Amino acid sequence: MANFFELRHKVTPDEIDGLGHVNNLVYLGWFMDAATGHTESCGMSGGLIPGEGEGWVVRRHEIDYLAQVKPQDTVTIKTWIESAEKASSVRRYEIMNAADGKLVCQGMTLWVWINYTTGRPARIPEKVYKAYGIEPGKTVGRPGACPI
Repeated sequence: MANFFELRHKVTPDEIDGLGHVNNLVYLGWFMDAATGHTESCGMSGGLIPGEGEGWVVRRHEIDYLAQVKPQDTVTIKTWIESAEKASSVRRYEIMNAADGKLVCQGMTLWVWINYTTGRPARIPEKVYKAYGIEPGKTVGRPGACPI
C-alpha cells in the first residue's frame, strides 16, 4: 500500500464558528479523518489488529493554522507517515484550499502503538509497517503528489 493518502472535503455549515471561518478544532477532526482513511485504505480497521489487543493512540498533536477556510470552500487533506520507530510513528498533514492550492494548515501527530490491556507501549508489528509501505527507522519526506 501507499504511504500517502489524500481526501477532499467540502466545508459544512456546522464547521463554521462565530468568526465566519472553520473552527480550529475542525482541522484536528480532518486530520483524524485522513489518518483513519489512510489506515483503512491499507487494509486495517482503525489501527487495531483485531483479536490482538493492540493499536494506535495519540501522544501529541501539533497544528499550524496558516490561512482561513471559509464557508463553501473545499479543501484537500493530505497525510503521510514521515517516520516509524519501534513503538511510535510521526504522521504529517497538509490542508490546501482546493480552488487555488494554497496551504491553509499543516500539522503532525505522534502516534504510539500500545497494548490496550496493559496501556503500555508495544513494538509495532511488522505487518503494520508493511501495510503502510514503510520501513522502521526510515524518514519519508513530503509527498509531491499523493497517488491515492
